[in-house]
Amino acid sequence: MSAARQEKVRNIVCLLAGSFVYSVGTHCFVVPANIAPGGASGLALMVNFVTGLPVGVLTMVVNVPLLILAWIYLSRKFAVSTAMTCIACSVILDFVVAPVFPMYTGDRLLSSLFGGVIVGAGMALIFMSGSTTGGSDILGYILQKKKPHLSIGRALIIVDGVVLALSIFVFHNVESGLLGMISLYACTSVIDAILYGNDAGSMVTIVSQYPQRIADRIIQDLERSATVMDGRGAYSRKDTGILLCTVRRSQFGRLKQIIRETDSSAFVMVTETTEVFGEGFKEIVS
Repeated sequence: MSAARQEKVRNIVCLLAGSFVYSVGTHCFVVPANIAPGGASGLALMVNFVTGLPVGVLTMVVNVPLLILAWIYLSRKFAVSTAMTCIACSVILDFVVAPVFPMYTGDRLLSSLFGGVIVGAGMALIFMSGSTTGGSDILGYILQKKKPHLSIGRALIIVDGVVLALSIFVFHNVESGLLGMISLYACTSVIDAILYGNDAGSMVTIVSQYPQRIADRIIQDLERSATVMDGRGAYSRKDTGILLCTVRRSQFGRLKQIIRETDSSAFVMVTETTEVFGEGFKEIVS
């Protein structure tokens, strides 16, 4: 089996495993706790509370208009990849997990914590496959594209904050919003810890004979830019290229794949960062 085929199989396995773990956390802990920790799934959980319709189907329905927006304003590749992930999560949640796994009906605080941790682990696996679960991610990227001065992180906080505020009125108690915040925090913390250890981003320094090829892949596949510099090996005394790039958590796995596919002999240094400022990340503030 070729390296490219092995990588594709690995991504599919990560996607399916992540979708399964995500579905277990949602069905067993988040749904019975009556919380909506942001995103399209949060909206779906609120509609489920009112109508009793399956959460997976509702999540897919909520994501449809968002996927259309992604197709128009972001990229077709991103929209198709996200749509496949949404379908996988919805099918596994409604037809694999829900009929078999029981719901935890104990303490709501424990539900929110364990739900956030398990959902976060599932989302991390999905990110490692090079995909995303859609929902607030799509709106966040669109908001950032329309308003470049607004960081994606802040855009996501705005979107998820609206969903959390709305959940207070749908579930008829303030605790739902507070527990949803706890669950969302646990989810994002676990995602960061699994992917690269509680850091906001990663600065990658790549020494390669093909820096421009890697940069072109980064621009095309990740929709990010990079800095290319000329270098010279101290031992070999040969000219080489140096590429600097900073990525978010959902893109880190894909970046490693790009480097491996383009130049498997590249020398790569990853610097974990606690904060990243600039376009696409946080604003530079005093």
